[in-house]
Amino acid sequence: MRAVRIEKFGGPEVLIPVEVPDPVPGPGQVLVRVAAAGVNRADALLRAGAYHRAGRPPLIPGAEAAGTVAAVGEGVSGLRAGQRVMALDGGESPGYYAELAAVNARQVVALPDGVGLTEAATLPVAWLSAWYCLRRLARVAEGETVVVKAAASGVGTAAVQIAARAGARVIALAGSAGKAAWAGEFGASEVVDTSRYAGDGEGEGEVEEVLRLTGGRGADIVLDTVGGPALGRSLRETAHGGRVVSLANVALEPSTLDTRDFYPKNIAILGFQLTNRQIHGYDPRPDLRELAGRVAAGDYRVPVETVLPLERARAAHERLESRDNRGKIVLSVG
Repeated sequence: MRAVRIEKFGGPEVLIPVEVPDPVPGPGQVLVRVAAAGVNRADALLRAGAYHRAGRPPLIPGAEAAGTVAAVGEGVSGLRAGQRVMALDGGESPGYYAELAAVNARQVVALPDGVGLTEAATLPVAWLSAWYCLRRLARVAEGETVVVKAAASGVGTAAVQIAARAGARVIALAGSAGKAAWAGEFGASEVVDTSRYAGDGEGEGEVEEVLRLTGGRGADIVLDTVGGPALGRSLRETAHGGRVVSLANVALEPSTLDTRDFYPKNIAILGFQLTNRQIHGYDPRPDLRELAGRVAAGDYRVPVETVLPLERARAAHERLESRDNRGKIVLSVG
């Protein structure tokens, strides 16, 4: 089968198209014929050797995909050959930058009518992460104020919609005027161009703007998809009794926190990492089914900015790391 593999850690240039043997599904596994694979920040970190569970090359990247069931292994029920499905990485690293992937049946969900395979390939990582963080961890409620950082990213775009549809007021933060305006198209009540505060040291201008928009109170929930120094700002932007959900460190920098920014306000700091959550018992299928159903019903829009053929995975990673994309990047495989 065709695949894209890395033989050594490095930049996008290490993503090499190769021919490898077809995988065979073992007991409890499903063989997925991949039609589309989502491109995520975690894929770039894995490629660079900076991901917490990267393993060692050779590796086939790719944590999410959509396609059809090619075959099922012994003991699999509820899935059959020919079904349209989406799939995610549950810790076994099947690698979806490939024509075929053998994956644990627990990571595969049948798709309803009304959800295309390209759309579906973007749901298992970014959308599921945003859903879990807001609905299960932070328990967003109607009337609350939610700050979404990097709101033009895949997770950010999903989070803006999920929070807004839950009845929350959403303040979307993004790194340029264009990205901020674009995030506003998905239901944000206010948008903030954080590039205006890039030269002010600790980014206090951003904090002051969030506090101004909330009448000095701060937000009930801050979804921090950036990490590094941004996490300290998130704490200062949170209201008394609020929640900060930290789910990434794309800044790849340490986070220095002042305990006085959270304990006097009784703030809860909640961490989330999708693969580790699954390793420790989380079954993603019910949430993925609900997400897919809501997309099929038109509740959420899934913006896909760029679709490239599998062999152009390098260009997809270059686009991702330019930080110019708005919405998801997808590799077309089938």
